Amino acid sequence: MRLLAKRSRTRKTGPRLNQWRGPRAGEAASRHAEARRAQAIAVWKRRLRLAGLLAGATLFGWGAVTAVKYSGPTAARLLEIRSITVEGAHQIQKQEVIDLVAVKPGTGLHQIVTGSIKRQVESHPWVKEAVVTRVPFHELRISITERKPAAIVRIGSENFLSDEGGHVLARLGQADNEALPMVTGIDLKGFIQGDGGVRQTIVSGIELAKLVGHTYDGRLQINAANPSNLVASVRGVQFQFGDDLLGEQWERFQRVKPALKTLNFDGRGRGANEVDLRYDHRIIVRERG
Repeated sequence: MRLLAKRSRTRKTGPRLNQWRGPRAGEAASRHAEARRAQAIAVWKRRLRLAGLLAGATLFGWGAVTAVKYSGPTAARLLEIRSITVEGAHQIQKQEVIDLVAVKPGTGLHQIVTGSIKRQVESHPWVKEAVVTRVPFHELRISITERKPAAIVRIGSENFLSDEGGHVLARLGQADNEALPMVTGIDLKGFIQGDGGVRQTIVSGIELAKLVGHTYDGRLQINAANPSNLVASVRGVQFQFGDDLLGEQWERFQRVKPALKTLNFDGRGRGANEVDLRYDHRIIVRERG
C-alpha cells in the first residue's frame, strides 16, 4: 500500500511540470507569425516602392519628350543668331568673312559647330588664323588674324602678292608694290598649289632680302631659280649665296666690307659689282660686264 501510495504521489507531480510549457509554446508560435507578417509587409513595401519609381520614371520621360516637342521652336527663337561680328579684318572686307560662314536665317547658336566655321574662314587666302566664339544669346563672333604682305613674286609677266610664309595672297597682274622685295625664278604651278618646297624657297628669299636690306637701301630682287644659289641684287650689285646658313654668309661679308673700296652701288661706271659668298673662309669680288 505504501508503495502504491508513493507511486500515486509520484504521478501527481507530472501535470505540474507540463503547465509552464504550454504558454511558452504559444508565445513562440505568436512571435513566428508576427515575423512572417512583418516579412510579408516588407516585401510589399519594396514592391510598392519599385512600382512607384517605375511610374515616376515613366512620367518624367513622357514629360521630357512633351517639353522638347512643344518647347523646341521657343528654344530656337531664344538662341537664334541675330548678329555675326568680325574682328581683325583690315585687308579683307567683313562681308567676305560672313559670306564664307554662310549661316542660314533662323539658325540657332547651339547648332553652330565652331570647328567647321573655323575651317571655312581659314580657307580665305588672307586669313592666317580664325577663332570662332558663340556669345549668348544671339551673337556669333569671329576673330581673325590676317596674313601680312611680305614680297612680290614675279612669274613670267605676272606679279603675285605673297606673305612671309610663301602663301599666295593675291594675283596682281601687272600691278606692283615697290616697297616690297621681289622674288623671281619661282615655279608657277608649285606656287599656286602651295608646294612646300616652293614656299620654303620664297621664305629663304624674303629672309635674304631682310638681311641685305638692313645694310643697303633700295629695292631688293631675289633670283630663286636655284634654291642652292640664291642671288640678291640691290642698286646694281649682285650677292651670290650658297645653301649654308644665309646669316653666317652675310656676317662674313660684313666683316670685310670696309676693305671693299671698289664696290659700285650706283649702277653706272666701272667697278666691282658681284660678290660671291658661296665659299667658306673667302669672299670673291668680281666685275661684271
